[in-house]
Amino acid sequence: MAQLLEGARNLGWVLLNSFLRFIFVFINNCVAIPSYCLYCILLQPLRVMDSRTFWLIEGIMFKWMLAMVSQWGWVAGYTVMEWGDDVRPLSEEEAMVIVNHQATGDVCTLMMCLQDKGTVVRKMMWLMDHVFKYTNFGLVSLIHGDFFIRQGKAYRDKQLIYLKDHLDRYYHSRDRKWIVLFPEGGFLRKRRETSQAFAKKNSLPHLTHVTLPRLGATQVILKTLGPQQENGCLGTEASTLHPSQSGSKAKGLQWVVDVTIAYSKARPMDIQTWIFGYRPPTVTHVHYRVYPIKEVPVETKPLTDWLYQRFVEKEDLLAHFYQTGLCSPHCFFRFLSLTLSGLFHSEFYHSLSRSLASLLILSFFTYLFLSLSALSLPITIFSS
Repeated sequence: MAQLLEGARNLGWVLLNSFLRFIFVFINNCVAIPSYCLYCILLQPLRVMDSRTFWLIEGIMFKWMLAMVSQWGWVAGYTVMEWGDDVRPLSEEEAMVIVNHQATGDVCTLMMCLQDKGTVVRKMMWLMDHVFKYTNFGLVSLIHGDFFIRQGKAYRDKQLIYLKDHLDRYYHSRDRKWIVLFPEGGFLRKRRETSQAFAKKNSLPHLTHVTLPRLGATQVILKTLGPQQENGCLGTEASTLHPSQSGSKAKGLQWVVDVTIAYSKARPMDIQTWIFGYRPPTVTHVHYRVYPIKEVPVETKPLTDWLYQRFVEKEDLLAHFYQTGLCSPHCFFRFLSLTLSGLFHSEFYHSLSRSLASLLILSFFTYLFLSLSALSLPITIFSS
């Protein structure tokens, strides 16, 4: 009987906590997202006169928005442990980021762990499934210039054309540096059986913790944003930008950042977990590996082999993590400073604190503006 009462008490607390968190997140969205949209509208004259300054300001507000999502997980005790190469020195260079995809929480995890990576969050472009367009964050992503891609054979060819056009129009004109994509093309649980059947049919490796990546979007990005090709690989010399920026130069992509997200006990976190916080505090592990762009082929067959090899390595890394709790036997001591105590009491903590404080100030001025507008409305009507 005592155990039953204790279980009921715990369930009641979880439900109450989830309800309160939902109310908090709902209010959070009602305050922050309209603030972002309103200021982007008010700053449209600046966009016409000085687009670079406009996108600088928009990027700062965008980082604040991602910090808002990060704190949903942070206050619930969902934290990040980082492993592998240090990507912070690359924050001002152009890079393509490839990530394994297990659940909707992958995006939230990236939003959290990239907060302390300099200007990366402000200047990044996301490639995500078109369903995200219809979420609470969809309007923000549309304004920021992210690309929503539709999956399926019926859309594949047209989507790649749309992607190239999108990159030509927005990537350099908005001073983007990092572009993030999920080459698997869907969640692990949805694609695993199909991927394994395809691997068996074509004598490819049998993967359990990841799926075989798709080539299309990766190849379009490399060919569109990469520097001049040398012997079938991407070179490192500067390439000319979109014709609209005549006379300006950019190096093009310089790096590929291979990101592997590993969840404790192989239990991915979805966006509902971040919102309701019903799972006990847990640590998500993120492993980085950096490749110079000149090592990456662009032709179809070599690039396919290169991508497959990266995901075979992800499979081995995840298998090792689920067995030992460590992402790699060679990384722990090299990046001891990025353990939880170091990560959340230094750069990440201060970055998140500054972003949230700025978001609150922005929201305050937004509602002050709306309140004054509402008060002046009866006077305007009466005067007319």
